[in-house]
Amino acid sequence: MSSEVIGREVKRRRTFAIISHPDAGKSTMTEALALHARMISEAGAVHGKGGRRSTVSDWMEMEKARGISVSSTALQFKYSASGDDDDFPHVINLVDTPGHSDFSEDTYRVLTAVDAAVMLIDAAKGLEPQTLKLFQVCRHRGIPVITVVNKWDRPGQTPLELIDEISDRIGLIPTPLYVPVGIAGDYRGLLDRRTGEYIKFTRTAGGAKIAPEDILDAETARATEGAAWIAAAEESELLGELGQDHDQEMFLAGQTSPMIFTSAMLNFGVRQLLEALVEFAPPPRGRVAIDESTREVTDPFSAVVFKVQAGMDSSHRDRLAYMRIVSGEFERGMVVNHAQTGKPFATKYAQAVFGRDRATVDTAFPGDVVGLVNAMALAPGDTLYLDPKVQFPPIPSFAPEHFSSLRVTTADKYKQFRKAIDQLDAEGVVQVLRNDLRGDASPVLAAVGPMQFEVVTARMKAEFNVDTIIEPLGYSLARRTDEASAPELTKQRGVEVFTRSDGAILALFSDKWRLQYIEKEHSDLVLEPLVAAAD
Repeated sequence: MSSEVIGREVKRRRTFAIISHPDAGKSTMTEALALHARMISEAGAVHGKGGRRSTVSDWMEMEKARGISVSSTALQFKYSASGDDDDFPHVINLVDTPGHSDFSEDTYRVLTAVDAAVMLIDAAKGLEPQTLKLFQVCRHRGIPVITVVNKWDRPGQTPLELIDEISDRIGLIPTPLYVPVGIAGDYRGLLDRRTGEYIKFTRTAGGAKIAPEDILDAETARATEGAAWIAAAEESELLGELGQDHDQEMFLAGQTSPMIFTSAMLNFGVRQLLEALVEFAPPPRGRVAIDESTREVTDPFSAVVFKVQAGMDSSHRDRLAYMRIVSGEFERGMVVNHAQTGKPFATKYAQAVFGRDRATVDTAFPGDVVGLVNAMALAPGDTLYLDPKVQFPPIPSFAPEHFSSLRVTTADKYKQFRKAIDQLDAEGVVQVLRNDLRGDASPVLAAVGPMQFEVVTARMKAEFNVDTIIEPLGYSLARRTDEASAPELTKQRGVEVFTRSDGAILALFSDKWRLQYIEKEHSDLVLEPLVAAAD
């Protein structure tokens, strides 16, 4: 396919993830976006109708039972924005991330596969810890962020309070595209700051359908809403005087963030979010390789594996590798090169995955996410390509905060135990740490969230028929160190040194005070924070 055609396909694509703290409404927003894209006809699952608690994007049994999201899923849908040719709509790729407080490293890895992020915050709670960690990863990777204040239909802070909090705490300057008409808890509509018009929303039964919108001029809005409209207009004027208007260059540079006020539950403001993504979020761009050359989007095919997941279909015991296409056109069945092994890789079974539903993918373009079935040789961070050769930098490992040792209950299952550990390590479910003192029989698992240990033991039993015992360890943070520093660190109380499966040497500390003491007393030792490390 010509580079001109590929370039045209790239321009219509937007690939993003939603970052949020638990209960900010990410799953509800995901479903609301799918509703507005006409991908589903009714947003009922997240509202608890018919006893259903899991959303259309959840799949694991643990997710269904608890009404949470543990694994990530890739959703693709077409959306015709204002001014689009309906025969050539935009293609939106939403790479969904775990939403529970006990999320996994997979949550962070997803952010290596997107071009933009939507930072979803609760109108009442503002910035929360998990959101801050995810934003840190976005900043580390230079990912522009659109801020969405959700749950405006419930009591919460004022717009200016939220704007100040974001500016003060993370140095990101919000530039609201709209100002809500009506305080938090009395959401009536939005003042469009660029047109001066009023977008008035009408509720639907249970928020199951797209909320109707009426567009009113300022004079009619003032007559209709009175003081609520006047307050919104004054806030908009104040923001203009402060210079908090959208600037595309500053947004792409990570200095400012377009801001929208929504209620995902009522489907208010969701269309405005989609329009902002299409208008402001960047299309896929070239990626820098290990040799510092850039693989442009119109170059021959290349892709990065950012997630590997097993056990999605218990009847088939399959293994699915998610790849983000970086350049060129993907065609199902093509034989590509695996940069890490130098071996060919056949792509006969390529799928798009929407929860438990799968559809065969015949072609895909930069920005798209494709699942490769039975990809036993692939691991997160791997590169696939057609000549000329390219290899992209590996995905960094992120800072774990929870540590446990794992052992098998019966010796005759040790072989299966080792196989299971290796697979879960390759998938990025946990980081596996070893040292001579503990040996291979009792590896230490390191995780971003403690529920990942539950996932490990559940999958050990379900997929490998191995019963295990997991024992929490008294460590709370890790730092990267080196061989020269390891002997001295090993002597310290409240410290243990391990080698991770990728060869990195990590020192685990009982608490931040122990770390601070050692940094002060032994300033010559190498102790480097990992990405998204706790303060």
